[in-house]
Amino acid sequence: MMNGGDFVDNKSAVAGGVEDVYGEDVATMEQPVTPWTVSVASGYTLIRDPRHNKGLAFTEKERDAHYLRGLLPPAVLSQELQEKRMMHNLRQYEVPLQRYMAMMDLQERNERLFYKLLIDNVEELLPVVYTPTVGEACQKYGSIFRRPQGLYISLKEKGKILEVLKNWPERSVQVIVVTDGERILGLGDLGCQGMGIPVGKLSLYTALGGVRPSACLPITIDVGTNNEKLLNDEFYTGLRQRRATGQEYDELLHEFMSAVKQNYGEKVLIQFEDFANHNAFELLARYSSSHLVFNDDIQGTASVVLAGLIAALKLLGGTLADHRFLFLGAGEAGTGIAELIALEMSKRTGNPIEENRKKIWLVDSKGLIVESRKQSLQHFKKPWAHEHEPVTKLVDAVKAIKPTVLIGTSGVGKQFTKEVVEAMASINEKPLIMALSNPTSQAECTAEEAYTWSEGRAIFASGSPFDPFEYNGKVFVPGQANNAYIFPGFGLGLITSGAIRVHDDMLLAASLASQVTEEHFEKGLIYPPFTSIRKISANIAAKVAAKAYELGLASHLPQPKDLVKYAESCMYNPGYRSYL
Repeated sequence: MMNGGDFVDNKSAVAGGVEDVYGEDVATMEQPVTPWTVSVASGYTLIRDPRHNKGLAFTEKERDAHYLRGLLPPAVLSQELQEKRMMHNLRQYEVPLQRYMAMMDLQERNERLFYKLLIDNVEELLPVVYTPTVGEACQKYGSIFRRPQGLYISLKEKGKILEVLKNWPERSVQVIVVTDGERILGLGDLGCQGMGIPVGKLSLYTALGGVRPSACLPITIDVGTNNEKLLNDEFYTGLRQRRATGQEYDELLHEFMSAVKQNYGEKVLIQFEDFANHNAFELLARYSSSHLVFNDDIQGTASVVLAGLIAALKLLGGTLADHRFLFLGAGEAGTGIAELIALEMSKRTGNPIEENRKKIWLVDSKGLIVESRKQSLQHFKKPWAHEHEPVTKLVDAVKAIKPTVLIGTSGVGKQFTKEVVEAMASINEKPLIMALSNPTSQAECTAEEAYTWSEGRAIFASGSPFDPFEYNGKVFVPGQANNAYIFPGFGLGLITSGAIRVHDDMLLAASLASQVTEEHFEKGLIYPPFTSIRKISANIAAKVAAKAYELGLASHLPQPKDLVKYAESCMYNPGYRSYL
């Protein structure tokens, strides 16, 4: 098959030569698939295999060929009709967690239908399989646990991690999302129950980025939990001990990183997810030169926020360097975003990054980060300690710094009070307010509050979704600064280019692939709607892949002539295949 000027072997449609065993890519759509790897006497196992099960969509001929007669009711339904029925059923549930459980059940029963539903109804179902509902699911994971998904690696497996990885049935893994459950969203330490996050993230890698399901592996590393409620919960599914730290923790993580590379090779992407600040920065620094690693909380959040800021310049005017930024929250997300903004300013102005950092101020739990506090600061906060008298309250910091942009990454809800938003509105004609903490309950303010307290002048974006809001006869549509805009396309770009390392310039390239139109700007949107997300992901993948080739970090050679078309050809298609 010709694609982008290069010959793409249908058996290895995803770059890097990983064989498409199950016929999951667009490039293999026309090929019939044989779902069996062993001889069988009955189709009973076929309808219990989520990867190949089509339910009532098996045709008459398929039912004869695969011993399914009598195992299914006689009706034959199309995938579209199955989708319609499933959506009807989902909408009957009033409790979001019930929808989440119904979607997880579907994923374990019929994988293709699950992804068809998610892709075709992305704006409705994204809040169900991801934030905010996934947060509640993690909190109650022990109670709703049915069938294990992904791999659990605990301290019990120390010295045997390579064997554990080999227990996973797939050999062609391309993306691993791993957490240790210590800082799940804004909900804190959920231990082993954090598995909901890697599972949710990887379903988005497939639905939004087109990375095929068989290439995705969710992993939870269980080193214990310091959450007393979980330790005393009889239904808790993880290790009942306090968290291991120091050498014991480092050795387990090192064994894990070495085993992953040994088992899956140099080009497997390892995405760190929801690690506590101290470990997140340490792991990224330690392994970024030896593995293909990416921290979504530090780098993914930074990239998606930078994309929103660049789009917002069309509404605010000026360049990034003309604006002043104030962050509430100086952890992984806050410092990651701040650093990427400073880096992009340097690329545009040629000024040293140290000079650009002076336009960015951070507030942590003790107040404004200033020079006089430098000795007591954690290492990742020190670059942001500028000359200024100490300020403890956020509202006073707003009045002193006079920022044009206020960004919340604190993980603590209701911090952007009426006083804070009014102060922003008194300083700026169009204050840009980004309340990024997840889930919705932890957002620094709601869309309604931002628009009302600023008298309809704010440009607002949040981490979790908010409904459109009418103020003085005008409908405002809040933007969602969701990492799901970036990481699926980012990962696809790394895979299609066969990248061996992640570079900051790739994050900038992903941020600059913004798809916001004039129509969106008129509604005050600085992010495009999710309905066009697969197209956006293909464009981001192409930009990231192009940067990988430019930096000499790509191993899939020669470079395809049309990277967008090539990315699209590698994307998973959830349509049913013919088994004849």
